[in-house]
Amino acid sequence: MTRFGIALPSGGALTAATLADAARRIEAVGFESAWAFDAIGRGFLQADPLTALAVAATVTRDIELGTGILQVPLRNPVELAQRVLTAHLVSGGRLRLGVGAGSTATDFMALGLDFATRFRRLDESLRIMRRLWAGERVNGASLAPVWPQALGGPPVLIGSWAGSRWIERAAREFDGWVGSGARSSWRALREGIARFRDLGGKRAVATNVVAELESPATSPDGPDDPCDLKCPREVARARLARLRGLGFDDVVLVTRRHDAECLQELRELILSSR
Repeated sequence: MTRFGIALPSGGALTAATLADAARRIEAVGFESAWAFDAIGRGFLQADPLTALAVAATVTRDIELGTGILQVPLRNPVELAQRVLTAHLVSGGRLRLGVGAGSTATDFMALGLDFATRFRRLDESLRIMRRLWAGERVNGASLAPVWPQALGGPPVLIGSWAGSRWIERAAREFDGWVGSGARSSWRALREGIARFRDLGGKRAVATNVVAELESPATSPDGPDDPCDLKCPREVARARLARLRGLGFDDVVLVTRRHDAECLQELRELILSSR
């Protein structure tokens, strides 16, 4: 059965109360997870995903907390490994670390980093981080002794395009795959999950599925259009059923509103689409 999550608020007049209240409501309404995204230097303040999830962790008990995705090459791997372990401990082991190389060159320009080498840096950083989480010393750095609750680090899910070689690695070396509804088409998601399953992959997450039920118009819905719910409610119900049919284990919706009324409406729509 497909689990559904909601992306936390990430910008605007962001406060600790904004994040905390949204996280409480997400759990209270019955969603299974809360997620945070990653962007740096794009002309607006995007909440740091690990900080946002740490806040959410302190006011929730059971929901999973995921990054969808965290751009690993933008960070120093030792520093990032420490922050990830901290968030994993704060959440009581509920962190699900979606990671990727990044696909927005301006994020790398903002930090003076080479966009072209991002995949190599992702590979190298993940190896370092996993060794540190296991209690090893890497190039003189160590996080040992790693607290027993955090030993090995959180489950790691790889965010990638449907045709990327990283889907194979997600299936065989890591804990799952993350595909983006906003940046991939219906066709790409369908082909990506089929490939992932054929390779033996277990957990597949479709994230960044934008929900705008107040939209007066219906967004295009062809095979090469983005996977979204920018449409009236009846159309959204049919799209949710279609999304379930793709076979993803988790679907993460992005909404501008996080009040109880909006979240309850989304939850009821999901239940009625079964």
